[in-house]
Amino acid sequence: QVQLVESGGGLVQTGGSLRLSCAASGRTFNMGWFRQAPGKAREFVAGISWSGGSTYYADSVKGRFTISRDNVKNTVYLQMNSLKPEDTAVYACAAGKRGPRIGVNAYEYDYWGRGTQVTVSS
Repeated sequence: QVQLVESGGGLVQTGGSLRLSCAASGRTFNMGWFRQAPGKAREFVAGISWSGGSTYYADSVKGRFTISRDNVKNTVYLQMNSLKPEDTAVYACAAGKRGPRIGVNAYEYDYWGRGTQVTVSS
């Protein structure tokens, strides 16, 4: 069983930055960040392999967001720069399977955190 707890969300102005953290208890493999805005479907944001050697991003955040992990601390991070109002959402981390593919679909992940709110004001 894996438990995930996110932190680091908040209110920021357009162009600002935030760093989200996802602390895990239990063994984790590939990890991902997803987000869901009000009235919209949950969408993939970024994913990282167990070793941290491979990452994958949604086109909407590529070049602005960076996913990383510290396996000693069992924590995954999402550094978000140049934030836009359309980035406003609840961000949740998810623990997936071990393997070469970084999943971009929610069903490819087995464990989920409750999420943290990110609000970007214009």
